[in-house]
Amino acid sequence: MLIFSSLGQFRSITEASHLNLIAIERKTVKIVVEFWHAFSRTVHRYRFVGLILVTGLLLGSINHFVLSEPTHLHTEPPHSPQARPTAAHPAKQPGQLVDIQQINPNIRLDIRYATKNNFVQQKLYQQPRCLLRPHVADRLSRVQQDLEKQGLRLKVFDCYRPLSVQKKLWKILPDPNYVADPSVGSRHNRGSAVDLSLVDREGDELEMPTEFDSFSPKAHLDYMGGSAGSRQNRDFLQQVMKKQGFLPLQTEWWHFDDPDWKSYPVLDIPLDAVQP
Repeated sequence: MLIFSSLGQFRSITEASHLNLIAIERKTVKIVVEFWHAFSRTVHRYRFVGLILVTGLLLGSINHFVLSEPTHLHTEPPHSPQARPTAAHPAKQPGQLVDIQQINPNIRLDIRYATKNNFVQQKLYQQPRCLLRPHVADRLSRVQQDLEKQGLRLKVFDCYRPLSVQKKLWKILPDPNYVADPSVGSRHNRGSAVDLSLVDREGDELEMPTEFDSFSPKAHLDYMGGSAGSRQNRDFLQQVMKKQGFLPLQTEWWHFDDPDWKSYPVLDIPLDAVQP
């Protein structure tokens, strides 16, 4: 079967197809050129906006790293004991130290360093106050509440101790087994330690292996001498204090530390500088 009747017809059709292809190519090129011009105009139009955005980001970075406070250059730690308040200038931190009598007035006080009834036989405190960190005071109050159920009370001998007093004690007894070196600081100086004993409903002290501040092996927790009753009272005191998280001291049955004592700085604030 013949497709084209003549060679002329074939040539005519071929030429027409060729012209159509040329027309399509021209239209395609035109579309591509128009698209490229439109894209170029868009880039040109908004490149100024992009320049502004980039400049803003750069200025913001400079402001953050150059003009802001360089916190990494602080040389004084947040808990530094360098700036110590005085009686004329009380502690500025609210709640830094609290009076245990304001937390639980049922705790009995016998602050020995506010009298001459202590191992140095000197009055070292101007006021008989038990000051502690708020968290420590709350913990001690819970011990008192537990004891009241058994007809007993706490009797406190010492709490927060100014660093200046610590230095006086160190001069008299420079033995780290019993007195902390003031160059390091005591846990009492941090308001996180307490010296105490137990009393009954009438306020009489329960028998213990030794008196308070008796620096001898008899005051150690593993001392097995003395009466059975004194050892029983000592062990009971350890039990009720540890129940609320306090840490005992091996060489002094009366001494207990708050478990977070390391987080508190050493202070040298006079007792009368802390508001009730």
